[in-house]
Amino acid sequence: MSVPPFRPEPRPEPTPATVTVFASPTSWVESDAVDQCRQLAALHGMVHVAGMPDLHPGKGAPIGAAMTSTVLYPHLVGSDIGCGIAVFPIALKRVVPERLAARFPDLDRPLDPDRDADDPAWSVLDGDIPAGHLDGLGTVGRGNHFVELARVGEVLDPGHAARLRLTAGDTVLVVHSGSRGLGERILRAHTEQCGAGPTEDPAGYLARHDDAVRWGSLNRRLLAARAAIALGAEPTAPIVDQCHNLVEVRDGHYLHRKGAAPGDGRDVLVAGTRGTPSYLVAAHAGAQANHSVAHGAGRKMSRADALRRGRAKHTVKELRRTPLGSLVVCGDRQLLFEEAPTAYKRIEQVVGDLVAHGLATPVTTTVPLVTYKTPDVGMPPRADRRPERRRRGQR
Repeated sequence: MSVPPFRPEPRPEPTPATVTVFASPTSWVESDAVDQCRQLAALHGMVHVAGMPDLHPGKGAPIGAAMTSTVLYPHLVGSDIGCGIAVFPIALKRVVPERLAARFPDLDRPLDPDRDADDPAWSVLDGDIPAGHLDGLGTVGRGNHFVELARVGEVLDPGHAARLRLTAGDTVLVVHSGSRGLGERILRAHTEQCGAGPTEDPAGYLARHDDAVRWGSLNRRLLAARAAIALGAEPTAPIVDQCHNLVEVRDGHYLHRKGAAPGDGRDVLVAGTRGTPSYLVAAHAGAQANHSVAHGAGRKMSRADALRRGRAKHTVKELRRTPLGSLVVCGDRQLLFEEAPTAYKRIEQVVGDLVAHGLATPVTTTVPLVTYKTPDVGMPPRADRRPERRRRGQR
């Protein structure tokens, strides 16, 4: 009697991760961004992908997404590890946007621990500079980063506003920046070794990542201090400071966020554009949203499209003063067009979707007065301070 050859049972194909996009049918969400979410869902170890209402396509991964996985993928965080938005109260005697715009310092000029040892902005430094990284310290960067003087507009939830000690008419500094070259250096080192795949050393990557997150938070504090001092005010501690490019270990999984803010009981500033209000929200997102909320309005045009359409529709002069009457300090003309308010989705729709899905409660709006992007052309250079004293924060 012949015995039939052994044939192993075919192994079932791994089940793709689940994908949920928290947007209404009327929201502007490009199909390419949703396709990117589905592609991520097929990655090894992926568990769940949550798209926020500001979801839009990115390089290698969508922006405005939170992704849980059993393995750690540095590319899902990207190069600007630690990028986030912070809100600082600022007490000003007189708020005249035209005068204050002219007083913003050159925030493209890095702080140097030797040359700028006597700069009062260093008062916000507590301990060492993370990773001893000095390149770009105290600078904004490009893209959608900014430092904005704004006033608190409408109070939408008095209880939460009182908790944050905010009332209508208060002035605040809103700072959006990240880890500058440090995050890029960390991602490049990973890519050279593992390409776009998962890290082979999660603990080592997380240690370097955590340095970049701390560096980004310090950078936002330094930017706010430099701006406050130049405007004639004292530096203050932030009432909100949430990073939206990071990974955390949660419930035994790696939770990657790229353009998505932690939404588990945190206060988050969901940035509008320089020509629209932003919304401060109390976030209460659950597991289905990967405990995350939107970080801003989200682009609806690529930079190339915004540049082409903007040049056909607007002048530089028009873009320097917004429909709200606020001023934009930006000497980079191309950036003015790339970051035009029309290049972004409607912030009211994004926040409305967060509310409709039970992810956040709006607390107040913030209305731009002066938005700093880059120094204005013709701004006189600041004289370098004399080199003196010890180098700060280096290990």
